[in-house]
Amino acid sequence: MAGRILVVDNEPLVCDSVRRVLALDQHMVEEVTSAQDALVAFEPGKFDLIIIDYEMPDTKGDKLAAAIKALAPEQPILMITAYAETLRLAGLFPLSVDLVMSKPFEIREFRETVRQMAAKE
Repeated sequence: MAGRILVVDNEPLVCDSVRRVLALDQHMVEEVTSAQDALVAFEPGKFDLIIIDYEMPDTKGDKLAAAIKALAPEQPILMITAYAETLRLAGLFPLSVDLVMSKPFEIREFRETVRQMAAKE
């Protein structure tokens, strides 16, 4: 089932690449390149899934996720980051995030993860 997904990454190329992958499964994707723009785009119930990068210049992804969860505690959030293993080893897994996925990721695994997370009711 296709979902409505917000992708937040300060790298426009990453946003575009993620959007292209998600389009393979007919997801409707909105892309923003800052945490501030994500908060402007976000409305409770508008997105089935939010995909957030961890390392962004205006704020860390875990802070953005916490702000979104404060508005909508049931909002599914997937964090994609090159720092996934570092966060796990340091015991810094963000509580406001439902799942952390390492970048780069295997496309098939990413698509399946998104499908499962966007389908949660």
